[in-house]
Amino acid sequence: ICCLRPGVPGVSETIRVISVLGRFLEHSRAAVFRNGGREEVYISSADWMPRNLVRRVEVAVPIEDPRHRAEIRRLLEMMLTDNRQAWDMLPDGSYVQRRPADGEPERGTQQVLIGR
Repeated sequence: ICCLRPGVPGVSETIRVISVLGRFLEHSRAAVFRNGGREEVYISSADWMPRNLVRRVEVAVPIEDPRHRAEIRRLLEMMLTDNRQAWDMLPDGSYVQRRPADGEPERGTQQVLIGR
């Protein structure tokens, strides 16, 4: 469940919502924000649903170490280029599953990480 709607003109046209679903229940909560050319990377305990933000104590912390930021960025990039287990949210809240283009190899995030 995600309340954010990507691709809404004048509101969220630069935002993408991607869900990576696979064999394991994954709850990665990493976020990268760019504002005025400055990048900030955070990890969080919250899934940002109102029931969690209102009734629980949640935390989001900035990642200061450049090596850790780079690793989180690398993992997020892997998910952003997933063409097998990723689903893109459309502005109406529905999802469409990504598929590899003809001749393109499959890149499933969880499969890659299992092989590590």
